[in-house]
Amino acid sequence: MRSRLKTRVKQKYSNNREIPVFEKVKSPSKEISALSQESSKEGNSDAYQLSEELISVANIVRPQGIRGEVVAEIVTDFPERFEVLDSVYLCSKGVPLQRAELEGFWFHKGRIVLKFSSIDTRDQAEALRGFSVKIPRSSLVELPSDTYFEFDLIGCKVETLSGNTLGKVREIMPTGAAPLLVVESEEGKEILLPFADAICPTVDIASKLIVVKPPEGLLDL
Repeated sequence: MRSRLKTRVKQKYSNNREIPVFEKVKSPSKEISALSQESSKEGNSDAYQLSEELISVANIVRPQGIRGEVVAEIVTDFPERFEVLDSVYLCSKGVPLQRAELEGFWFHKGRIVLKFSSIDTRDQAEALRGFSVKIPRSSLVELPSDTYFEFDLIGCKVETLSGNTLGKVREIMPTGAAPLLVVESEEGKEILLPFADAICPTVDIASKLIVVKPPEGLLDL
């Protein structure tokens, strides 16, 4: 029987995991929510031809015991997702993508212990050291309105209401009031824009476009 335990996970800020979720704040005083870490495109191979990108939810650290279990770092703020996962994809650079049935799991000291079907010895578990545990993008947790995964914001083109291109989002800086979009222009200039509704009225993830209405003088800083 699978065990289930809600564990608070320390936030990781990397764009190759199930990465933080950022809510576009409605007012300067509203706290943002950094909920989860889900990302990336690495690990796709010839073993499986998937029509969608894979998202990391855990990174395997080492074997656990002698029966094929592995200890993994949790890279999602939704650890309860493991309760409903029947299978995952195991990814590592230079190694064919593997689909694995999840036989069981339990939480231990802020990490998760995973047991995959057909992985029954310590040597087999050792071979998975360093692998990422991924799920299809379609399995991501559904987010509230005006809340976005960081990896969806990274790389977005940023332009003003008048159509002036400012650059692309390079990274997200979490702050107390509202996260900051770090926008880099073609000339390498860095622009910091609060990810707030009044400043970023349009966020079109499908088109990788953020339309901004910066206050007077903000672009001159």
